[in-house]
Amino acid sequence: MSDLRKIIIDDQEVEVDPALTLIQACEQVGIEIPRFCYHERLSIAGNCRMCLVEVVGGPPKPAASCAMQVKDLRPGPEGQPPVVKTKSPMVKKAREGVMEFLLINHPLDCPICDQGGECDLQDQAMAYGVDFSRYREPKRATDNMDLGPLVGTAMTRCISCTRCVRFITEVAGMPELGQTGRGEDSEITSYLGQTLDSEMQGNIVDLCPVGALTSKPYAFTARPWELTKTETIDVMDALGSNIRVDTKGREVMRILPRNHDGVNEEWLSDKSRYAWDGLRRQRLDTPYIRENGKLRAASWPEALGAAAAAMSGKKVAGVIGDLAPVEAVYALKELVEGQGGSVECRVDGSDLPAGNRSGYVGTASIEDIDTAEAIMLVGANPRAEAPVLNARIRKAWTKGAKVGLVGEAVDLTYDYFHLGTGRDGLRALRDGDPSDALSRNSLVIIGMGALQSEGALADAMAFAEKTESKFLVLHTAASRVGAMDVGAVTEGGVSAALDGAEVVYNLGADEVEIAAGATVIYQGSHGDRGAHRADIVLPSAAWTEENGLFVNTEGRPQLALRASFPPGQAKENWAILRALSAELGATLPYDSLAQLRAKMIEAAPHLKDIDQVPENEWSPVQNANAADGEFGAVVADHYLTNPILRAAPLMGELQAGARERKAGKLAAE
Repeated sequence: MSDLRKIIIDDQEVEVDPALTLIQACEQVGIEIPRFCYHERLSIAGNCRMCLVEVVGGPPKPAASCAMQVKDLRPGPEGQPPVVKTKSPMVKKAREGVMEFLLINHPLDCPICDQGGECDLQDQAMAYGVDFSRYREPKRATDNMDLGPLVGTAMTRCISCTRCVRFITEVAGMPELGQTGRGEDSEITSYLGQTLDSEMQGNIVDLCPVGALTSKPYAFTARPWELTKTETIDVMDALGSNIRVDTKGREVMRILPRNHDGVNEEWLSDKSRYAWDGLRRQRLDTPYIRENGKLRAASWPEALGAAAAAMSGKKVAGVIGDLAPVEAVYALKELVEGQGGSVECRVDGSDLPAGNRSGYVGTASIEDIDTAEAIMLVGANPRAEAPVLNARIRKAWTKGAKVGLVGEAVDLTYDYFHLGTGRDGLRALRDGDPSDALSRNSLVIIGMGALQSEGALADAMAFAEKTESKFLVLHTAASRVGAMDVGAVTEGGVSAALDGAEVVYNLGADEVEIAAGATVIYQGSHGDRGAHRADIVLPSAAWTEENGLFVNTEGRPQLALRASFPPGQAKENWAILRALSAELGATLPYDSLAQLRAKMIEAAPHLKDIDQVPENEWSPVQNANAADGEFGAVVADHYLTNPILRAAPLMGELQAGARERKAGKLAAE
């Protein structure tokens, strides 16, 4: 860039973009500026004053570096580059003064505060504060508000940085928090004292630089230095958010988001953040065999022997659930097809084309949403299916993008043009005049609501081609894209796979109905619907308890790493299938996960490119027969979409609250 501006920061001459703020310019040079209210993904508030710097030649007082841009700096008297100092006596004195003011009313709660050990105020008081206070007045106190079951409050600790207010308003799009009062009486409060409704409210706990907002379920259970931290991937929706799982001993204590600009930025939906509540409940920890209508505990040799006996010489079908890693899917496919059977991953009946990656993944990446000027949602409700992706669409909308929706009219936290509820609206789009979209950067996102209607994919792809739009398929199941990649599909879908099957091998699919008569072998981690229908239960690891590969909705392969170990006698998914193959006398040709991955990558070479989004060749699907009808909602209960979430009492509480709000208040309040 030729329009860079020269400035001198602490005797270093640097060239920076004039649109940057001073705090960003200092960061580029590697100089740390303390801050409480500034956050790079939120609007600038400029109200904590901790980021003060000295601007030479400017007013004789320190300037807030978060609210001043490089282009606002005046050059020296003879045109020299402007000079900024971050370590001068003026700055040191100013920061010590600000810190002293912040601590006037801050309680001495550190020993009992959940933020202790990872608190910005603690860290910055050590680095930039003084070792005494001149104030002897009583500290003010504030009432705590009840924000619901997720966010705990201790508002006396609040330093009014307003990060929570800005996040809930700008990113989550639900202005439920605000600041009232002035001076000493100012306080952050919720609208009319109500609890928070947003599906992303847990992020305000991460954003709070002090202990005013803490995680209610995690409260008083662990300190940060006691935890083992594992960087892994979230599987509660198909976005593949990057997360960090913190464990204490064998137990998962909390889940936090990691920054990944291409996927989830640094946000995480509440059901992903609090899913750990279900990892310790209703677990399958020993094999079971059904005898006389009742399941009884069995040993592994007995259960594997029974499964092998049931499968030998029978017509076998494999169905794949939403949380299975690609390695387990590939192993099951090899095992079942070796027995002459078939496997199917499209258990919700979605019309995804086998072998055509542009039809089941698309040609866009999640990052393309940021630059899109027009976004068309077809049969998708991103707020229920992938709240973090929805926040990204909202961000594009705030920058001026036009959003259209064909499907059920729902509150998405931003305005959109509603263009019909089903196939009629989609056909009208397909046959309409595309000139409005041609000149702009446009994107079509098709959801499972439309894909369960036969022929809708062809219409959506035809519309995308006509408008020269990029195309993205929004999945609801974390395992679906990976399973499609390794070819775990049957001609005719799930009904064809199950038709006439004498034995069904169910790999964690709890949403599929299996007719009476077939013998069901269920391999999964939780005692949910699948285990209730099973004749043989093989207990497996949950996604935090084994290494596995997951491919997200944009087709990006990502590695989930083991953070803890499975309970009791539960084993890793691929290992169970490998042991069963030996019992069947058709041993799979790998003895380790590395060998299995090598075989899998031979079958689907792009899976080796971890964290890369492969480019997919555009290949429109032809319209076979178009079924009429509306696009239905695929996520009825946002907080209860899989067995791990259904095992969590916290998720039940959240879903009950959501249902109550949807029903509306009956009595006048």
